[in-house]
Amino acid sequence: MKIIIGGAGEVGFHLAKLLSNEMLDIIVMDTDKERLSHIENSLDVMTYRGDITSFKSLREVNVESADMFISVSQLQNTNLTSALIAKKMGTKRTIARISNPEYLLRENQLAVQRFGIDALISPELLAANEIKSLIEQSAFNEMHSFDGGRINLFGTILDHDCKIINKKYKDVYLTSKGGTERLFMPIAIIRYNPKSGYETLIPTDETVFENNDQVYFISKNYATLELYKLLGKKQDYFHNVILLGGGSIGKKTARLLKADKHNVKIIEKNRDRAFDLADEFNNILIIHGDGSDGDLLEDEGISEADAFIAVTGSSETNIMSCLFAKSKGVRKTIALVENIDYIHLSQEIGISAFINKKLLTADGIFRYVRQGQVLDVFGISDLDAEVLEFKIKEHSMAINKTVGELNIKDEAVIGGIVRKGEAIIPTTDFVLEKGDRVIIFSFPSALKRVTRYF
Repeated sequence: MKIIIGGAGEVGFHLAKLLSNEMLDIIVMDTDKERLSHIENSLDVMTYRGDITSFKSLREVNVESADMFISVSQLQNTNLTSALIAKKMGTKRTIARISNPEYLLRENQLAVQRFGIDALISPELLAANEIKSLIEQSAFNEMHSFDGGRINLFGTILDHDCKIINKKYKDVYLTSKGGTERLFMPIAIIRYNPKSGYETLIPTDETVFENNDQVYFISKNYATLELYKLLGKKQDYFHNVILLGGGSIGKKTARLLKADKHNVKIIEKNRDRAFDLADEFNNILIIHGDGSDGDLLEDEGISEADAFIAVTGSSETNIMSCLFAKSKGVRKTIALVENIDYIHLSQEIGISAFINKKLLTADGIFRYVRQGQVLDVFGISDLDAEVLEFKIKEHSMAINKTVGELNIKDEAVIGGIVRKGEAIIPTTDFVLEKGDRVIIFSFPSALKRVTRYF
């Protein structure tokens, strides 16, 4: 499969990185020489320096023979234009990154498809949905649902109240059984090593859980409360939520949270935008003010807030305001960060979760590119790793093999299976069948071997 990525920014880079493990023919286009050089030195993909809206440049990369053209530059109009041109020149499928929510209305999406763009992706909507999910699950700093929520991925930091600290991985199985049924399974650990920094482990039977480990669990949908008990946490409802920033992400998040009956307050620095928000939301209190001002936050009841979400255009403002909120006793703090390098800081500085819309966008596009073979994918923000959902098809190499017989040990692990609508946390002797939906945690080094089985 030949895929052309238009745009070598962080979204383009991360997407190319995901796809480069798939034995695909990838070309990344951009006019920025330094960005292309960075990609050439980091990834096994081809690059081309040129304008993605130029007929000449598109001809030179043979866009007419491409299976897919994906435009992910920071400019919406450039993305729409280049995707339309690529389609008219012969590309089979096109995807465009957009920012205007108007395009996401059903009637407008249908119109765009008639013009020739097959799919639109909105980083802002993806970020808002991610924030909503994190607010729903109070104990976790990352989560993702597979197969309509039958199986979930949860990430959390172990603290002194956690019942599995100083216990071995094999003993956690005993804790997680209801009778003989496994309810959840730890699939990965991020642990700080003073000598080498953060390390990622796929736990073995003898792995001992430690305080401050970031642990990822695969859990059945009805086992969430049991997982809370194991972690020594309670499931809280965050009624009072303060949103800092009333831009596109802030508005989408406010609308989602208000629909779930949360009491939402928005603080917006821009006066005109604040008045526009007040006109748009008659059931949400809008405050015109600077959210980086601690006195303002205290005046607006920051100490009574259950959750604080900072989604301004400044990563630094978002981080600092979340730290201030945390110092005032706010239980859940979520910060939008533009710089992907900041993602690794959340565990160190105590903010509940960081959101990066560029990573979410790349993962969303990857999911679309791989549809059919990969049903779903979730990129864990602190890891160079993915959690993928495959469906075992008729001629799959995995049919009639046990989980333990797959040659993916140490670099990948099967954490969950859905068979005929039933969620299963498998043992190594579990036999795979046609039609099974398999959830796998995998490092990039194992992706090709994993994909070969399915």
